[in-house]
Amino acid sequence: MKPMVGRINSFTMADSNRPLRRTGDSRPFSSKKNASKEECYHKMKVLLTGAFGNIGSSTLSELVKRKHYVRCFDIKNKNNRKKAKKYRNNDQVEIVWGDIRNLEDVTKAVAGIDVVIHLAAIIPPLANQKPLFAEKINVDGTKNLLSAMEQQPNQPKLIFGSSVAVYGDVRHKGTELIKVTDPYDPSPLDHYARMKIKCEKMIEKSTLDWVIFRFAAIPPIDLKTDPLMFEVPLDTPMEFCHTTDTGLALAKAVDHPKVWGEIFHIGGGEECRVPYKVYVTRLLESFGIGGLPAIAFSDKPFHCGYMDTTKSQGLLKYQRHTFDDLVEEMKNKSPFLRILTIIFRPIVRLYLLRQSPYYREYTKRKRAYIDYKSIRAQNLETKRKEKKATKTNVKDSSQTKN
Repeated sequence: MKPMVGRINSFTMADSNRPLRRTGDSRPFSSKKNASKEECYHKMKVLLTGAFGNIGSSTLSELVKRKHYVRCFDIKNKNNRKKAKKYRNNDQVEIVWGDIRNLEDVTKAVAGIDVVIHLAAIIPPLANQKPLFAEKINVDGTKNLLSAMEQQPNQPKLIFGSSVAVYGDVRHKGTELIKVTDPYDPSPLDHYARMKIKCEKMIEKSTLDWVIFRFAAIPPIDLKTDPLMFEVPLDTPMEFCHTTDTGLALAKAVDHPKVWGEIFHIGGGEECRVPYKVYVTRLLESFGIGGLPAIAFSDKPFHCGYMDTTKSQGLLKYQRHTFDDLVEEMKNKSPFLRILTIIFRPIVRLYLLRQSPYYREYTKRKRAYIDYKSIRAQNLETKRKEKKATKTNVKDSSQTKN
């Protein structure tokens, strides 16, 4: 398959080893007359895979703010094309459409790059619903990337986005913090976690300079209903991290000298830790929906927990938002949606509940029980009538004989 390349500026892959000046016009990055050399030149050449996903979009924004040159690598679809339009006239950004499963696409994207931030992945629930498909992207795609990077004359450094999922269900630990030295223990059916573990092991064995960031829960600010919300047990300890804080951490890591060869947790810190029940209730109440019954949520093993982020925060200083900030921003992001949900609250609640396989199963069993009781009552009534009719017939027969 030939790579699909979209040119956003005049920089080409053939020019990848040249100094990166701003092209297209002669204005420096800074509007100051006496702008410094750092302000007038791009700092680093960064390849960002999965550039238009939830974390990718925030990372791209932070990289641009920090004056890095960014080559975005993502699959070409309607949603990604829409997000890419924002950078149409930005000389710091180049868009490369391609498929991470295709080594030729990946090799061209990596050419002349200083640092790769690898975020491209299939995430849950799709990763667990279609594990074979997800494996080709998450694991084989990462293998392609490592191979292409190792073949470069000047090997780029790698920043890899992993997940708290590698630790599995830690509810038995309560509020004890997860440490990066804790062992892998993925949940039985968590294919996504196993893929991340495979990738981490491949990266550690590579010849590259690398850093692995294991992310906490990073919800998108644009509220969307997702059946995955019902897969999380209500008593799961959750640490959240604002997507822009995550992007800031990744952008700061690009030129930080002390992160390489390490594994870090990226989470929001103490003020972003709550049980899942608190999160989902606060979020739904902020939209006027109200809490949902516990029967709608799973009790099966699920990852997430409170993470020790002391080291990452000490180096990268990225934690700017609290849990309250996160909920408030979600609410303010969709004011019209909030009005609609308040007006149509019963309908919205019913719609949400029908997204839960556990609630559907509960209502199915409930209907079956009601049907059973109804049939049983009908049978008892039929027997009662038959018994009464028998007594009447016996009585009538006795009177006839007399």
